[in-house]
Amino acid sequence: MGVRRKRGASRPSTASRGSATFKKAPRRIVNLAPAEISPAERDRARQVVRRLKKAYPDARVMLEHDGDPWRLLVATILAAQCTDAKVNEISPGLFERFPTPEKMSKARLPTLEKIIRPTGFFRNKSKSIKNASAAIVGRFGGRLPLTMEGMLSLPGVARKTANVVLANALGVNSGVVVDTHNIRLSGRLGFVDTTDPLKIEQFWLAGAARRDWSLVGHLLYSHGQQVCTARKPDHAACVLKDICPSAT
Repeated sequence: MGVRRKRGASRPSTASRGSATFKKAPRRIVNLAPAEISPAERDRARQVVRRLKKAYPDARVMLEHDGDPWRLLVATILAAQCTDAKVNEISPGLFERFPTPEKMSKARLPTLEKIIRPTGFFRNKSKSIKNASAAIVGRFGGRLPLTMEGMLSLPGVARKTANVVLANALGVNSGVVVDTHNIRLSGRLGFVDTTDPLKIEQFWLAGAARRDWSLVGHLLYSHGQQVCTARKPDHAACVLKDICPSAT
């Protein structure tokens, strides 16, 4: 197997798909090295990706952003511990009121908090989207940086958020998005024995072909939503059942 979870460690909650919880600051690691895995593990990981690509040909980021990288950044920050559907419900009104990073950077926090309150953690999220927008205007000329280092320098942006925006809006395939579905499925598939997102991303950086890095998170999200659910996986309907140790 890949990386192992320490004995007694609890499994992750399925409540969050966003950038990070706001309980502690994320680890800032720019250059994440792939894990060392066996050729057999790599082959099985790539078989998983191939099968899921056939099962979910339309897998993609579900946050609406009209092709605007900054809007996707804001939406991804709002998606922390909130559903994509709720963010998509809230964001049109938010962007109508503050359509650019410059206008968002000048927004009053109480106004932002009122608009995004339904997404939860609204005080911290308001500060993050306001301060990130100010940094984009002040340090990057109003455009999002095209590197992991630049993205991680923005307030409220952790590696997961950076991967979402870089891959889906900026065309930079630099990592793998690890959400609770990825954490759960990577464990059930026997690839890892840890809930650490960085270690799980390291596995997929080694296990998946680079051209598929941006797809892995979407594929696992779709499969985790529709078949391999947190409460009860549907082994009979699973396209991975013959290569998944949890199915037996």
